[in-house]
Amino acid sequence: MMDHNILATVQHCEATCENMVTHILRQCPDLNPRRTQLELLNDCKDICTMMAKFLARESMFARHMAHLCAMICETCGNECAKFPDQHSQNCARVCLNCARTCAQFAMAK
Repeated sequence: MMDHNILATVQHCEATCENMVTHILRQCPDLNPRRTQLELLNDCKDICTMMAKFLARESMFARHMAHLCAMICETCGNECAKFPDQHSQNCARVCLNCARTCAQFAMAK
């Protein structure tokens, strides 16, 4: 049985990271301080896309994927938290929430 709560969480994280990439590319004239953030945002949104697919098809590997998803989302959230702007702070909250949700899912039996 698919867990709709985690599905909604990873999809929200994916969309938030996608939006954050667009925001940075449009609003930040100097991308150098944001390079790591951009790389992690891309990793995060991609793992969330994959996680959503594994959940939707009730893959036997979904819990294993959730471990990786949690690690990437946590790393991305921590990077976004380093930037004081409102978009980055919101993205950090969303990513860290997704990381917690995925970690809990990964540990559940």
